[in-house]
Amino acid sequence: MANVLPFETRVKVASALVEGISIRSVERLLGVHRDTVMRLGVTIGEACSELHDRLVRNVRPTMIQCDEAWSYVGKKEMRCTDHDPDSWGDQYLFIGMDAISKLVISYNVDKRTGEATHAFAHDLRSRVLGAPQISTDGWSSYVEAIESAFGADCSHGVVMKQYATAGSADAAALRYAPSKVIGIERIVVSGNPDVPSISTTYIERQNLTLRMSIKRMARLTNAFSKKLRNLKAAISLHMAFYNFCRVHETLRITPAMQSGLTDHVWSVDELLRVALGEVDAPKRPPTAPLAPPRKRSTPISDDGPIPIGRATSVPFLRVVKGGAA
Repeated sequence: MANVLPFETRVKVASALVEGISIRSVERLLGVHRDTVMRLGVTIGEACSELHDRLVRNVRPTMIQCDEAWSYVGKKEMRCTDHDPDSWGDQYLFIGMDAISKLVISYNVDKRTGEATHAFAHDLRSRVLGAPQISTDGWSSYVEAIESAFGADCSHGVVMKQYATAGSADAAALRYAPSKVIGIERIVVSGNPDVPSISTTYIERQNLTLRMSIKRMARLTNAFSKKLRNLKAAISLHMAFYNFCRVHETLRITPAMQSGLTDHVWSVDELLRVALGEVDAPKRPPTAPLAPPRKRSTPISDDGPIPIGRATSVPFLRVVKGGAA
């Protein structure tokens, strides 16, 4: 009989990996050899990549934010030699996220080149319907790539940040600290974007989620990837978990639910079964037309509670006649 890891154990391993636990820590916690954990991570991650390619399509975002998150394979770029594999050195994770639903629409791991930016922009275009507003940072390749992929079907704005330059005396103290932002300029590249909404705030916050949830992305550790395939698989597993399983703290539902890709929160068990082909993916709920505004059956009295937010049965704002503002 083949030595196959029980499915319940595979679910536990995947659950540990998406919570930012290192491979050797998973080995100690679950009693699964680290080589088995790595092989399982690659298998599940590549299956999640195919799952994302199938399900995350025909979304209708109004605002998209794009950014790149740095990582590396084998060794950092400055230490690479001519004898090292081409996959070693710096690798960048390109991410396109819906700023409203927080859904990661498209992602790609590659070198930070114009060709990689074009491939990312065209993949993003293939998953998006309509003409969204796109915000990017100052990486120059975005301008031509988004123009090539979207044409006139988008409004593109760029956020340019000016950073303070630390003096030589402060360089050591600020070595691992981000430079202070001293100015922000919003530039309209194409279309008619809402200038105050040109921002990369949400996607930059997504970078923190990445580094907290993927041990390979954590800085100043020895948990960096030794193979590009393993890095891509780990990121794909995280993205599938983030979109379909992880309840967003602000939305109180998953990004996939907010985007209409599914109608319930997936468990890690369900994610693995769907990704590995053991069960069919739940059907995408039909897009419901916008309902007309409901009329209030009973008017609110001057001294009654004003229902605000989700918990309308518990008033937390009350207007009192003659009360102080």
